[in-house]
Amino acid sequence: MANQNGTTSPDLREAFLGVYSVLKSELLNDTAFEWTDDSRQWVERMLDYNVPGGKLNRGLSVIDSYKLLKEGKELTEDEVFLASALGWCIEWLQAYFLVHDDIMDNSQTRRGQPCWFRLPKVGLIALNDGIILRNHIARILKKHFREKPYYVDLIDLFNEVEFQTASGQMIDLITTLEGEKDLSKYSLQLHRRIVQYKTGYYSFYLPVACALLMAGENLDNHVAVRNVLIDMGIYFQVQDDYLDCFGDPEKIGKIGTDIEDFKCSWLVVKALECCNEEQKKILFEHYGKVDAADVAKVKAIYNDIDLKGVFAEYENKSYERLTSSIEAHPSKAVQAVLKSFLGKIYKRQK
Repeated sequence: MANQNGTTSPDLREAFLGVYSVLKSELLNDTAFEWTDDSRQWVERMLDYNVPGGKLNRGLSVIDSYKLLKEGKELTEDEVFLASALGWCIEWLQAYFLVHDDIMDNSQTRRGQPCWFRLPKVGLIALNDGIILRNHIARILKKHFREKPYYVDLIDLFNEVEFQTASGQMIDLITTLEGEKDLSKYSLQLHRRIVQYKTGYYSFYLPVACALLMAGENLDNHVAVRNVLIDMGIYFQVQDDYLDCFGDPEKIGKIGTDIEDFKCSWLVVKALECCNEEQKKILFEHYGKVDAADVAKVKAIYNDIDLKGVFAEYENKSYERLTSSIEAHPSKAVQAVLKSFLGKIYKRQK
């Protein structure tokens, strides 16, 4: 049972991990393809490397949300399996995005190990692996949900969210184009657009939408829920931007490089809003440079204008706004789902 602050009970987590093994085994024996030992071994290694390694927040959120929508009724084994399968579809989607993102960003590591495409035998085969990961979602949905009344809605949902995420990634990529580094085009509006599409839909809306469909709901009746979740996704990304600069690398598991990467970060957008002309000049000159001395100059300005304080105020205001949006919702069960999400992320340190 997801408790009030939204953590998943250990037995549901165990059940969830068990479902991964079942789905993997089905995919490795999919009769639509004639397998060889080599191909089966490749896909299995690729799946184990890329799919189950993260925090699994998105996947586990489907079970947590579904359970809260059922208002404490014990879930049947079948319900736990199906909710877990949808959760894993989201983890598969995430793996597909990350495998491709790492190639686009020319990254070195992910989740504390080398990116998949960095492995000697993999290289650009990782592009095809990403396509296979994406196709696995359709195979899982077909095998387990084909007969469900909400099957078409599920397929539509995954297709639409994938389109929104890829489009968000596109805005992000074309905004940080080499040779066109111009801080003046960065604004809160652009930051919001990138985050809404690149992160909000698949990380926050998708798990709850899956649970709502399983519970027999029509997503057209839940636009308000989607809006609150997208808002939460933006708040989550602002926290991420903050932690990238001010977080403890030990806790967050990575060393932030947003300043070096010329990212349209909430911090730089806010800094441009708050600082004087002299400080603005320094930001324009040093933001997006890899040299440690440049980064230090940017961080010094962040400290001079008390960005930590600006963020703390944003965090409190966001929490209040989100809480009142949630409490305006007519359904107590839906409120519980949204509050569980907010409880997971409020004042997080990693």
